Amino acid sequence: MTIHACLLRTGKTVVRRLAVLLAAAVILSGCTEQRLFAVRAVAAGVPSLAPFFEEDGSLGTDETKLRPEQAHSGLQQGNTPGLYGGTQKPKVCDVDRLKDFLTDPRNRQKAREWARIVGIEPDRIEGYIDDLTPVLLRHDTLVKNHDYKKGKAVAFDALLEAGIAVLVNDQGLPAVKCSCGNPLQSFDKDPEKISVKFEDGNKKWDGYEKSDVVTIKPAPEPLERIALIDVDNPDQGINRPVGSSGENDEPFDATKQHAVPRVAGMTFDQASQRLSELGLAAAFSDGLPPGDAAVTGSDPGPGTELRFGEAVTLSVADDGEEPGTPPNSDPSDGPATDDDPTSDDPTSDGPTTDGPTTDEPTTSGPTTDGPTSSDPTTDDPDTGDPDTGSPTSGEPTTDRPTIGEPTTIEPTTAVPTTPTTSSTPPTVEPTSAEPTSAEPTRSEPVTGEPASSAPGSSGAPASGESAVGAA
Repeated sequence: MTIHACLLRTGKTVVRRLAVLLAAAVILSGCTEQRLFAVRAVAAGVPSLAPFFEEDGSLGTDETKLRPEQAHSGLQQGNTPGLYGGTQKPKVCDVDRLKDFLTDPRNRQKAREWARIVGIEPDRIEGYIDDLTPVLLRHDTLVKNHDYKKGKAVAFDALLEAGIAVLVNDQGLPAVKCSCGNPLQSFDKDPEKISVKFEDGNKKWDGYEKSDVVTIKPAPEPLERIALIDVDNPDQGINRPVGSSGENDEPFDATKQHAVPRVAGMTFDQASQRLSELGLAAAFSDGLPPGDAAVTGSDPGPGTELRFGEAVTLSVADDGEEPGTPPNSDPSDGPATDDDPTSDDPTSDGPTTDGPTTDEPTTSGPTTDGPTSSDPTTDDPDTGDPDTGSPTSGEPTTDRPTIGEPTTIEPTTAVPTTPTTSSTPPTVEPTSAEPTSAEPTRSEPVTGEPASSAPGSSGAPASGESAVGAA
């Protein structure tokens, strides 16, 4: 009986514990649901309930028949070619009327709140609006919208339907919803944790897909023009100067293809800017990389022909890897892969050439002159390293020890090179200087080689430059 009673009590205890665990699991799952951020859907052509400006069509009009485009990435920068659309139709957004409304003394309180949201003083409203550019959204876009209630701007997260007319700033960010004058800000929450609410007349629109919703981040540099797709003729593009309303538009052929440039060795900001200049979009995975992250390659690789607005996925180096590191994923690194040792040299190359390699992509990308005049030494170009890989086993072994190069560079590269290229224990270096110096002398030209080949990888865009001129 005692054993039976013990077993009974043990069984009840287990049941209680299981019940507690089950209840905890239910509570946690409920909390997970509560962590979703409520986002209010805003359909094209549907008036807001509490707008800054009466939404009667006099301030701006949306393109209600424009279906959302499939996004190559849920996170896009403001300089992405084709991110926005344009039209030759007049007055998609009446900028002058918006300025008159916000500078009217009768709307002083609205003007104060409006200016507070965009981060300026009320007396700067006119100048601020003059620098904005009217465009049409081509994607369902997440923003922070603002109603006007009881004398205050009230923020709410919103999903704006493609076709809505907005004013964007010189960073390519939506700043004003044209039809009602509501000020906009960037969406600052996790777009993967949203719950879109279709209510108040904003019905789910045709073409809506949660996976195609985009969030827009600032362009790496202030924009001078915005490359748009003509929504009435998708084969035509529109170059619209920032701060203009269409009167200075320049049409271009959006079907013309451009070659992907060599971006390995550039920083992420430099690479995305370079692609943008050619009318190509920079794509990436796992969030927006830091602007100074080293780009190691692209997909598709350099030389691939793409039409306007198509995406190029950039590969970014791990932390601590220099921008000049030879890429492993770049299929067109012919000059860098001719010499097999280049894959072994990044560790020794970084310390001696990190200065030049970080600057070279922007200054010497279009030409091959930069790589041939290497800063650390004056004799490298004479050895013919940039032209052919054969001298690496010949002339450098006799010339380098006699030149003044070993004063600062040879000892620096010899120490990391030995452990990198050989499995010999580190004690080999101090035991014999002769073999050590002989080994680096053979590899020294190779470490010098990336100095020319790394910039060379950014120099190859010479072929891409012709595409720029064509654009």
